[in-house]
Amino acid sequence: MKKIPSFTVDHIKLLRGIYVSRQDRVGDQIVTTFDVRMKEPNREPALSPEAIHTMEHLAATFLRNHPVWADRIIYWGPMGCLTGNYLIVKGDLTSREILPLMIETFSFIAGYEGEVPGATARDCGNCLMMNLPMARWEAAKYLHEVLEQISDANLVYPA
Repeated sequence: MKKIPSFTVDHIKLLRGIYVSRQDRVGDQIVTTFDVRMKEPNREPALSPEAIHTMEHLAATFLRNHPVWADRIIYWGPMGCLTGNYLIVKGDLTSREILPLMIETFSFIAGYEGEVPGATARDCGNCLMMNLPMARWEAAKYLHEVLEQISDANLVYPA
């Protein structure tokens, strides 16, 4: 069976950052999938399921209510390996173009206080698997160590 493109990225060299994972034509539009990589694969501990689940609820809510980007957001969700998230957006976009939105998103999560949106038994399939303090800590770490210090090495997949 042929490997899918995301399994051909050299994860040994992959740094934390934001990468264009793929672009697809859907009808007459381009849809861009971003790899929002928060952990270096196989070199540092993955995100806890509770933290990434909480971040998913917060980021998805924030992005789908964003005053500029809401109509272009298709999906935000965790990677199965728990080293980051996928963001799918309408448009032919680069990692650098999405950077300001990711800074806003992770700033929102890092500073969030209150009830996590959708974290009830009625609204979520596993509402007890949440950890807001850890989600805030992980978001702040990624924001300060990666997004605010971004370089091309964190924006383009390694060769």
